[in-house]
Amino acid sequence: MTPDADDRARHPTEDPGMDPTGSTPPRANPYARTRRRGPFTVVEVTGEIDLASEALLAEHLNAAAGEPEADVLVDLRRVAFFDCSGLRALCRAERRARDHGGRLRVVSEAPRIRRLLHGAGLLGRFPILPGIPGEDV
Repeated sequence: MTPDADDRARHPTEDPGMDPTGSTPPRANPYARTRRRGPFTVVEVTGEIDLASEALLAEHLNAAAGEPEADVLVDLRRVAFFDCSGLRALCRAERRARDHGGRLRVVSEAPRIRRLLHGAGLLGRFPILPGIPGEDV
């Protein structure tokens, strides 16, 4: 089964009662927060992303990727651990962004993130940026 397979159960964060316009970002949580930076929607990710925290990340990714023509940057620079649960959330959000005429890119300089994406065969799907364009590091 592929990470973005259509024959899946509804994800816990795909609640029909959520704001369908994506105009209001979800509340910040211990693993993710969303902010605007010029033309970008930035989802800042922190801590350990695994099966236990993936839904909290997916909540932010789904909202950001659901905006029409969104340019989503997923900032993984403060992530200590990222497993296949996080990859699944990224894949779903990237597909959602594409379906809405947008794109999703990853921000990270960590070799382990590049190795993870490469090993999963996803390096071409997620362009990696070293930082947020226009932001001083």
